[in-house]
Amino acid sequence: MSELKRTPLRDFHAAHGGRLVDFAGWEMPVQYRGILDEHRAVRRAAGLFDVSHMGEVDVQGPEAGRFLNQLFTNDLSKMHPGRVVYSPMCQPDGGVVDDLLVYQRSAEDYLLCINAGNIDKDLAWIRQQAAGFKVTITDRSADYALLALQGPKAAAILQSLTGAKLGLIKYYHFGEGTVAGIHCLLSRTGYTGEDGFELYHAAADAPALAEALLAAGAPHGLELTGLGARDSLRLEAGYPLYGHEISAEISPLAAGLGWTVKLDKGCDFIGREALQREKVAGSLRRIVFFRTGDRRIVRAGATVLGPDGAVVGTVVSGTLSPVLNESIGSAIVTAPAAAGPLAVEIRGERLALQPVKPPFVPLKQ
Repeated sequence: MSELKRTPLRDFHAAHGGRLVDFAGWEMPVQYRGILDEHRAVRRAAGLFDVSHMGEVDVQGPEAGRFLNQLFTNDLSKMHPGRVVYSPMCQPDGGVVDDLLVYQRSAEDYLLCINAGNIDKDLAWIRQQAAGFKVTITDRSADYALLALQGPKAAAILQSLTGAKLGLIKYYHFGEGTVAGIHCLLSRTGYTGEDGFELYHAAADAPALAEALLAAGAPHGLELTGLGARDSLRLEAGYPLYGHEISAEISPLAAGLGWTVKLDKGCDFIGREALQREKVAGSLRRIVFFRTGDRRIVRAGATVLGPDGAVVGTVVSGTLSPVLNESIGSAIVTAPAAAGPLAVEIRGERLALQPVKPPFVPLKQ
């Protein structure tokens, strides 16, 4: 068994009572005080997450913008320095290689943020597609640490530690500044449905920055937050997770991410032809989100049944919503079945799945 990778904050997590588990080959905190308490703290005050296992890649050169616009389904041609764009990166058949954040520092300098479990795969794919373009691809993952400060009090907590004017940084934009004396890229983004910032900084500075944020946030009700609450928060917000709502077999259109697929953006991006055909013909399968009115969690992998009891799909995500106090989730089902009614069986009892258009809770960005 290979040794688990560690972020620069591994000892910080242990010192603060984090329960460390294997997550995509990384030793990461799944919780501290408890998933429900941490989730609720993010919704009412703020939470601090270590997401330093995410990958960072520089794409630089005179053709960086043209290359990335061909690589991604979203339209990057309208980006400007300080802008962040979310986009799937697709295979020729329309399946998703990964979903990423793209940061434009300048017309020839971009930063990509990659899902932790996909770093090696994504890098290989990006480098393969870059052949023939005047670009340089550099893996910076070991250089960066990444802290996410999320919640309605996140901006106030962060502002107490920086002279940067956070009010000028709009949602899905970024700036730079020092936080507690540490240089950071300040990205107004997140994976919770709340306002907040993701702070990219030098790996060696992570423990000092985390301690400073924790101390500044204590009077505001800030909680250290693990990956368990991060998942329940993103599901309440209706955000996809690679390998669940999107994958090599689930296209952005099937996942309800049509807003990220710009078929008319003026370049023949990878997957365009397949996605164009899918849009015209309709997706054969679709992701649907559901609630149950019941506290029993519907687990990923559960079989989804149609009104006649026939199998129509599979649950891909499921959790207990701490805000709604009921089980919520998502499933991949045949297109005709997507409108419902749907059900699963739990210990021989049929439980109805009530289709929901996400988010499950109001988003605060």
